[in-house]
Amino acid sequence: MTRGTEYAEGAAEQSPQLWAARAAFAEQGVLARHLRRLWAIPGTRLGVATWPASVRHRLLVNWNYWWQANVLDCLIDAQVRAPSANRLSTIHKHVRGIRLRNFRQWTNEYYDDIAWLGLALLRASDEVGLDAEDALDAITVRLREGWTDHGGGGIWWRRGDNLKNVPANGPAAILLARFAQDRADRQRARSMTDWMDGYLRDRETGLLFDGLRTSPDGGVAGLVDIVYTYNQGTFLGACVELAADDRSGVWAERAERTIHAVAHHLAVDGVLPGRRGGDGGLFAGILARYLALSAIRLPEASGDLASWLVFTTADEAWRNRAVAPSGPLFGDEAGIPAITPRGPRDGRAERDLSVQVSGWMIMEAAAALEGHASMRA
Repeated sequence: MTRGTEYAEGAAEQSPQLWAARAAFAEQGVLARHLRRLWAIPGTRLGVATWPASVRHRLLVNWNYWWQANVLDCLIDAQVRAPSANRLSTIHKHVRGIRLRNFRQWTNEYYDDIAWLGLALLRASDEVGLDAEDALDAITVRLREGWTDHGGGGIWWRRGDNLKNVPANGPAAILLARFAQDRADRQRARSMTDWMDGYLRDRETGLLFDGLRTSPDGGVAGLVDIVYTYNQGTFLGACVELAADDRSGVWAERAERTIHAVAHHLAVDGVLPGRRGGDGGLFAGILARYLALSAIRLPEASGDLASWLVFTTADEAWRNRAVAPSGPLFGDEAGIPAITPRGPRDGRAERDLSVQVSGWMIMEAAAALEGHASMRA
Protein backbone atom coordinates (compact mmCIF):
# COMPACT_ATOMS: atom_id res chain seq x y z
CA MET A 1 0.00 0.00 0.00
CA THR A 2 1.46 3.37 -1.00
CA ARG A 3 1.35 6.71 0.77
CA GLY A 4 -1.72 8.13 -1.00
CA THR A 5 -3.84 5.02 -0.60
CA GLU A 6 -2.87 4.56 3.03
CA TYR A 7 -3.63 8.19 3.85
CA ALA A 8 -7.02 8.24 2.10
CA GLU A 9 -8.21 4.96 3.58
CA GLY A 10 -6.91 5.89 7.02
CA ALA A 11 -8.76 9.21 6.94
CA ALA A 12 -11.95 7.45 5.88
CA GLU A 13 -11.68 4.99 8.75
CA GLN A 14 -11.03 7.70 11.35
CA SER A 15 -13.77 10.07 10.20
CA PRO A 16 -15.59 9.70 6.89
CA GLN A 17 -16.46 13.41 7.05
CA LEU A 18 -13.14 14.91 8.18
CA TRP A 19 -12.26 16.70 4.95
CA ALA A 20 -15.90 17.25 4.04
CA ALA A 21 -16.30 19.16 7.31
CA ARG A 22 -13.18 21.20 6.65
CA ALA A 23 -14.37 21.97 3.13
CA ALA A 24 -17.70 23.12 4.58
CA PHE A 25 -15.92 25.46 7.01
CA ALA A 26 -13.79 26.84 4.17
CA GLU A 27 -16.89 27.43 2.06
CA GLN A 28 -18.62 29.19 4.95
CA GLY A 29 -15.71 31.58 5.43
CA VAL A 30 -15.38 32.50 1.76
CA LEU A 31 -19.09 33.06 1.22
CA ALA A 32 -19.60 35.07 4.42
CA ARG A 33 -16.62 37.36 3.87
CA HIS A 34 -16.68 37.76 0.11
CA LEU A 35 -20.05 37.05 -1.53
CA ARG A 36 -22.35 40.05 -1.95
CA ARG A 37 -25.17 41.26 -4.16
CA LEU A 38 -24.09 42.92 -7.37
CA TRP A 39 -24.92 46.63 -6.92
CA ALA A 40 -27.82 45.72 -4.61
CA ILE A 41 -29.62 43.96 -7.49
CA PRO A 42 -31.95 41.25 -6.12
CA GLY A 43 -31.19 37.70 -7.18
CA THR A 44 -27.46 38.26 -7.75
CA ARG A 45 -24.19 37.36 -6.04
CA LEU A 46 -20.55 38.09 -6.84
CA GLY A 47 -17.31 37.60 -4.99
CA VAL A 48 -15.71 40.79 -3.64
CA ALA A 49 -12.02 40.72 -4.57
CA THR A 50 -10.66 41.43 -1.09
CA TRP A 51 -11.49 41.19 2.60
CA PRO A 52 -11.42 43.58 4.32
CA ALA A 53 -12.49 45.30 1.12
CA SER A 54 -11.61 48.70 -0.25
CA VAL A 55 -14.46 50.93 -1.43
CA ARG A 56 -13.59 50.14 -5.06
CA HIS A 57 -13.80 46.43 -4.38
CA ARG A 58 -17.01 46.70 -2.36
CA LEU A 59 -18.59 48.45 -5.33
CA LEU A 60 -17.37 45.61 -7.58
CA VAL A 61 -15.58 48.00 -9.91
CA ASN A 62 -12.87 45.34 -10.11
CA TRP A 63 -14.53 41.96 -10.27
CA ASN A 64 -12.05 39.45 -11.75
CA TYR A 65 -14.07 37.41 -14.24
CA TRP A 66 -12.00 34.21 -13.97
CA TRP A 67 -11.91 34.31 -10.17
CA GLN A 68 -15.72 34.26 -10.25
CA ALA A 69 -15.63 31.21 -12.53
CA ASN A 70 -13.58 29.37 -9.91
CA VAL A 71 -15.92 30.48 -7.13
CA LEU A 72 -18.70 28.87 -9.17
CA ASP A 73 -16.65 25.70 -9.63
CA CYS A 74 -16.15 25.47 -5.86
CA LEU A 75 -19.86 26.00 -5.27
CA ILE A 76 -20.51 23.04 -7.57
CA ASP A 77 -17.96 20.98 -5.60
CA ALA A 78 -19.81 21.83 -2.42
CA GLN A 79 -23.21 21.02 -3.90
CA VAL A 80 -21.96 17.61 -5.02
CA ARG A 81 -20.47 17.05 -1.56
CA ALA A 82 -23.56 18.12 0.41
CA PRO A 83 -26.62 19.12 -1.66
CA SER A 84 -28.47 22.16 -0.31
CA ALA A 85 -31.40 24.20 -1.60
CA ASN A 86 -29.79 27.39 -0.27
CA ARG A 87 -26.53 26.71 -2.09
CA LEU A 88 -28.37 25.85 -5.29
CA SER A 89 -30.04 29.26 -5.07
CA THR A 90 -26.62 30.87 -4.54
CA ILE A 91 -25.29 29.10 -7.64
CA HIS A 92 -28.09 30.55 -9.77
CA LYS A 93 -27.61 34.01 -8.27
CA HIS A 94 -23.88 33.87 -8.83
CA VAL A 95 -24.26 32.91 -12.49
CA ARG A 96 -26.74 35.77 -12.94
CA GLY A 97 -24.32 38.15 -11.22
CA ILE A 98 -21.49 37.16 -13.55
CA ARG A 99 -23.58 37.75 -16.66
CA LEU A 100 -24.98 41.09 -15.48
CA ARG A 101 -21.55 42.36 -14.40
CA ASN A 102 -20.21 41.31 -17.79
CA PHE A 103 -22.82 43.58 -19.40
CA ARG A 104 -25.14 40.67 -20.25
CA GLN A 105 -22.43 38.89 -22.23
CA TRP A 106 -20.87 35.51 -21.54
CA THR A 107 -17.56 36.17 -23.28
CA ASN A 108 -14.74 38.70 -23.16
CA GLU A 109 -11.47 39.15 -25.05
CA TYR A 110 -9.54 36.54 -23.06
CA TYR A 111 -9.75 32.94 -24.20
CA ASP A 112 -8.54 31.66 -20.83
CA ASP A 113 -11.22 33.58 -18.94
CA ILE A 114 -14.08 32.19 -21.00
CA ALA A 115 -12.69 28.65 -20.87
CA TRP A 116 -12.72 28.82 -17.04
CA LEU A 117 -16.31 30.02 -17.02
CA GLY A 118 -17.29 27.39 -19.58
CA LEU A 119 -15.87 24.63 -17.37
CA ALA A 120 -17.82 25.86 -14.35
CA LEU A 121 -21.06 26.31 -16.32
CA LEU A 122 -20.78 22.87 -17.89
CA ARG A 123 -20.39 21.32 -14.43
CA ALA A 124 -23.34 23.38 -13.21
CA SER A 125 -25.39 22.05 -16.10
CA ASP A 126 -24.33 18.44 -15.53
CA GLU A 127 -24.42 18.41 -11.73
CA VAL A 128 -27.29 20.71 -10.74
CA GLY A 129 -29.32 21.11 -13.92
CA LEU A 130 -28.51 24.77 -14.59
CA ASP A 131 -29.63 25.89 -18.06
CA ALA A 132 -26.29 26.90 -19.56
CA GLU A 133 -26.87 26.01 -23.20
CA ASP A 134 -26.69 29.55 -24.58
CA ALA A 135 -23.63 30.37 -22.51
CA LEU A 136 -21.78 27.21 -23.51
CA ASP A 137 -22.63 27.73 -27.17
CA ALA A 138 -21.25 31.29 -27.06
CA ILE A 139 -18.10 30.24 -25.22
CA THR A 140 -17.27 27.17 -27.29
CA VAL A 141 -17.84 29.00 -30.59
CA ARG A 142 -15.32 31.61 -29.47
CA LEU A 143 -12.80 28.96 -28.37
CA ARG A 144 -13.08 27.10 -31.67
CA GLU A 145 -12.34 30.34 -33.50
CA GLY A 146 -9.19 30.89 -31.41
CA TRP A 147 -7.11 28.18 -33.10
CA THR A 148 -4.53 29.22 -35.70
CA ASP A 149 -1.32 27.69 -37.04
CA HIS A 150 0.80 30.54 -35.65
CA GLY A 151 3.48 29.17 -33.36
CA GLY A 152 2.68 25.62 -34.44
CA GLY A 153 -0.97 25.68 -33.37
CA GLY A 154 -2.97 26.27 -30.20
CA ILE A 155 -5.39 29.05 -29.34
CA TRP A 156 -4.48 32.57 -28.36
CA TRP A 157 -4.38 33.93 -24.83
CA ARG A 158 -6.57 36.83 -25.92
CA ARG A 159 -7.82 38.37 -29.12
CA GLY A 160 -5.32 40.50 -31.00
CA ASP A 161 -2.33 39.27 -28.99
CA ASN A 162 0.81 37.37 -30.00
CA LEU A 163 0.84 35.00 -27.00
CA LYS A 164 -0.26 31.37 -27.04
CA ASN A 165 -0.10 29.64 -23.69
CA VAL A 166 -1.18 26.86 -21.37
CA PRO A 167 -3.56 29.14 -19.38
CA ALA A 168 -5.80 29.32 -22.47
CA ASN A 169 -5.20 25.95 -24.11
CA GLY A 170 -5.33 23.85 -20.92
CA PRO A 171 -8.83 24.75 -19.71
CA ALA A 172 -10.10 25.02 -23.30
CA ALA A 173 -8.93 21.46 -24.02
CA ILE A 174 -10.67 20.17 -20.88
CA LEU A 175 -13.87 21.98 -21.80
CA LEU A 176 -13.96 20.84 -25.42
CA ALA A 177 -13.14 17.25 -24.45
CA ARG A 178 -16.02 17.27 -21.95
CA PHE A 179 -18.48 19.25 -24.07
CA ALA A 180 -17.65 17.32 -27.28
CA GLN A 181 -20.65 18.24 -29.41
CA ASP A 182 -19.04 16.21 -32.20
CA ARG A 183 -15.83 14.39 -32.99
CA ALA A 184 -14.26 17.65 -34.09
CA ASP A 185 -14.41 19.06 -30.55
CA ARG A 186 -12.58 16.08 -29.13
CA GLN A 187 -10.00 16.34 -31.88
CA ARG A 188 -9.57 20.03 -31.09
CA ALA A 189 -8.90 19.07 -27.47
CA ARG A 190 -6.32 16.51 -28.60
CA SER A 191 -4.66 19.03 -30.89
CA MET A 192 -4.44 21.65 -28.13
CA THR A 193 -2.96 19.13 -25.70
CA ASP A 194 -0.54 17.79 -28.31
CA TRP A 195 0.55 21.35 -29.04
CA MET A 196 1.22 22.05 -25.35
CA ASP A 197 3.16 18.80 -25.04
CA GLY A 198 5.17 19.40 -28.19
CA TYR A 199 5.98 23.09 -27.82
CA LEU A 200 5.84 23.90 -24.11
CA ARG A 201 7.03 20.83 -22.22
CA ASP A 202 10.42 21.06 -20.58
CA ARG A 203 12.16 17.88 -21.72
CA GLU A 204 14.36 17.86 -18.63
CA THR A 205 11.69 18.08 -15.92
CA GLY A 206 8.47 17.15 -17.73
CA LEU A 207 6.82 20.37 -16.51
CA LEU A 208 4.96 22.75 -18.79
CA PHE A 209 6.31 26.21 -19.52
CA ASP A 210 3.77 29.02 -19.63
CA GLY A 211 3.64 29.85 -23.34
CA LEU A 212 5.30 31.27 -26.41
CA ARG A 213 5.27 34.49 -28.42
CA THR A 214 4.67 34.44 -32.15
CA SER A 215 6.24 36.60 -34.84
CA PRO A 216 4.23 38.34 -37.59
CA ASP A 217 5.14 35.60 -40.08
CA GLY A 218 3.65 32.96 -37.78
CA GLY A 219 6.90 31.60 -36.40
CA VAL A 220 7.95 31.30 -32.76
CA ALA A 221 9.44 34.56 -31.50
CA GLY A 222 10.31 33.36 -28.01
CA LEU A 223 9.46 31.02 -25.18
CA VAL A 224 7.83 32.22 -21.96
CA ASP A 225 9.72 29.74 -19.83
CA ILE A 226 8.01 30.40 -16.47
CA VAL A 227 6.61 27.35 -14.68
CA TYR A 228 3.26 27.80 -12.91
CA THR A 229 1.47 25.18 -10.84
CA TYR A 230 -1.93 25.70 -12.44
CA ASN A 231 -0.55 25.03 -15.91
CA GLN A 232 0.49 21.58 -14.76
CA GLY A 233 -3.01 21.12 -13.40
CA THR A 234 -4.90 22.00 -16.56
CA PHE A 235 -2.56 19.98 -18.77
CA LEU A 236 -3.10 17.05 -16.42
CA GLY A 237 -6.85 17.63 -16.53
CA ALA A 238 -6.84 17.57 -20.33
CA CYS A 239 -4.91 14.28 -20.33
CA VAL A 240 -7.41 12.77 -17.88
CA GLU A 241 -10.35 13.74 -20.10
CA LEU A 242 -8.68 12.43 -23.24
CA ALA A 243 -7.71 9.16 -21.56
CA ALA A 244 -11.39 8.19 -21.44
CA ASP A 245 -12.07 5.57 -24.15
CA ASP A 246 -8.47 5.87 -25.38
CA ARG A 247 -6.82 2.56 -26.21
CA SER A 248 -3.36 3.93 -27.00
CA GLY A 249 -2.47 4.70 -23.40
CA VAL A 250 -0.70 7.89 -24.43
CA TRP A 251 -2.90 10.21 -22.39
CA ALA A 252 -2.63 8.15 -19.20
CA GLU A 253 1.15 8.06 -19.70
CA ARG A 254 1.26 11.84 -20.04
CA ALA A 255 -0.89 12.23 -16.95
CA GLU A 256 1.43 9.98 -14.97
CA ARG A 257 4.50 11.82 -16.23
CA THR A 258 3.01 15.13 -15.16
CA ILE A 259 2.16 13.90 -11.67
CA HIS A 260 5.74 12.71 -11.19
CA ALA A 261 7.09 15.99 -12.55
CA VAL A 262 5.01 17.93 -10.03
CA ALA A 263 6.07 15.66 -7.17
CA HIS A 264 9.78 15.82 -8.00
CA HIS A 265 10.24 19.32 -9.41
CA LEU A 266 7.51 21.55 -7.93
CA ALA A 267 6.20 20.23 -4.62
CA VAL A 268 8.32 20.59 -1.49
CA ASP A 269 7.94 17.53 0.75
CA GLY A 270 4.60 16.89 -0.93
CA VAL A 271 3.28 20.45 -0.49
CA LEU A 272 2.22 22.39 -3.57
CA PRO A 273 3.74 25.88 -3.62
CA GLY A 274 1.73 29.09 -3.74
CA ARG A 275 2.19 32.12 -5.97
CA ARG A 276 1.39 35.06 -3.68
CA GLY A 277 -1.94 36.86 -4.18
CA GLY A 278 -3.71 38.23 -7.23
CA ASP A 279 -4.24 35.74 -10.03
CA GLY A 280 -1.43 33.60 -8.62
CA GLY A 281 -3.48 32.99 -5.49
CA LEU A 282 -5.60 30.45 -7.39
CA PHE A 283 -2.78 28.44 -8.89
CA ALA A 284 -2.16 25.81 -6.18
CA GLY A 285 -5.86 25.10 -5.74
CA ILE A 286 -6.33 24.47 -9.45
CA LEU A 287 -3.46 21.98 -9.50
CA ALA A 288 -4.92 20.22 -6.43
CA ARG A 289 -8.31 19.98 -8.18
CA TYR A 290 -6.88 18.14 -11.18
CA LEU A 291 -4.54 15.97 -9.13
CA ALA A 292 -7.61 14.75 -7.23
CA LEU A 293 -9.52 14.21 -10.47
CA SER A 294 -6.62 12.21 -11.88
CA ALA A 295 -6.39 10.07 -8.74
CA ILE A 296 -10.10 9.26 -8.99
CA ARG A 297 -10.39 8.79 -12.75
CA LEU A 298 -6.94 7.32 -13.51
CA PRO A 299 -5.83 5.58 -10.31
CA GLU A 300 -3.41 3.40 -12.28
CA ALA A 301 -1.51 6.51 -13.46
CA SER A 302 0.20 7.26 -10.13
CA GLY A 303 -3.11 7.99 -8.43
CA ASP A 304 -1.60 7.27 -5.00
CA LEU A 305 1.09 9.87 -5.57
CA ALA A 306 -1.49 12.41 -6.76
CA SER A 307 -3.62 11.74 -3.67
CA TRP A 308 -0.62 12.14 -1.39
CA LEU A 309 0.17 15.54 -2.90
CA VAL A 310 -3.41 16.73 -2.35
CA PHE A 311 -3.70 15.46 1.21
CA THR A 312 -0.26 16.73 2.23
CA THR A 313 -1.03 20.20 0.86
CA ALA A 314 -4.48 20.22 2.46
CA ASP A 315 -3.02 19.16 5.81
CA GLU A 316 -0.54 22.02 5.75
CA ALA A 317 -3.08 24.58 4.58
CA TRP A 318 -5.48 23.58 7.36
CA ARG A 319 -2.79 23.45 10.04
CA ASN A 320 -1.55 26.93 9.10
CA ARG A 321 -4.95 28.59 8.77
CA ALA A 322 -5.67 31.80 10.67
CA VAL A 323 -8.72 32.75 12.68
CA ALA A 324 -11.13 35.11 10.94
CA PRO A 325 -14.87 35.89 11.08
CA SER A 326 -17.13 33.09 9.86
CA GLY A 327 -14.46 30.55 9.00
CA PRO A 328 -10.79 29.71 8.38
CA LEU A 329 -8.50 32.12 6.57
CA PHE A 330 -5.83 30.56 4.37
CA GLY A 331 -2.41 31.83 3.42
CA ASP A 332 -0.99 31.92 -0.07
CA GLU A 333 1.62 29.32 0.98
CA ALA A 334 0.12 26.21 2.57
CA GLY A 335 3.25 25.58 4.62
CA ILE A 336 3.43 29.05 6.21
CA PRO A 337 1.05 30.29 8.95
CA ALA A 338 -1.60 32.65 7.59
CA ILE A 339 -2.01 36.09 9.19
CA THR A 340 -5.37 37.81 9.45
CA PRO A 341 -5.33 41.16 7.57
CA ARG A 342 -5.76 44.26 9.70
CA GLY A 343 -7.80 46.32 7.27
CA PRO A 344 -8.38 47.38 3.65
CA ARG A 345 -4.90 48.88 3.38
CA ASP A 346 -3.16 45.72 4.50
CA GLY A 347 -1.24 44.34 1.53
CA ARG A 348 -1.23 40.72 2.67
CA ALA A 349 -2.13 38.07 0.12
CA GLU A 350 -4.61 36.64 2.63
CA ARG A 351 -6.97 39.49 1.73
CA ASP A 352 -7.46 38.22 -1.81
CA LEU A 353 -10.51 36.22 -2.84
CA SER A 354 -8.22 34.18 -5.11
CA VAL A 355 -6.16 32.93 -2.16
CA GLN A 356 -9.24 32.00 -0.13
CA VAL A 357 -10.92 30.23 -3.04
CA SER A 358 -7.70 28.30 -3.62
CA GLY A 359 -7.71 27.15 0.01
CA TRP A 360 -11.37 26.17 -0.29
CA MET A 361 -10.61 24.33 -3.55
CA ILE A 362 -7.83 22.35 -1.87
CA MET A 363 -10.22 21.33 0.92
CA GLU A 364 -12.81 20.23 -1.66
CA ALA A 365 -10.18 18.22 -3.53
CA ALA A 366 -9.26 16.40 -0.32
CA ALA A 367 -12.96 15.86 0.46
CA ALA A 368 -13.54 14.39 -3.00
CA LEU A 369 -10.69 11.92 -2.47
CA GLU A 370 -11.97 11.10 1.01
CA GLY A 371 -15.45 10.45 -0.35
CA HIS A 372 -14.09 8.28 -3.13
CA ALA A 373 -12.07 6.22 -0.63
CA SER A 374 -15.16 5.81 1.58
CA MET A 375 -17.19 4.50 -1.35
CA ARG A 376 -14.48 1.94 -2.13
CA ALA A 377 -14.09 0.82 1.49
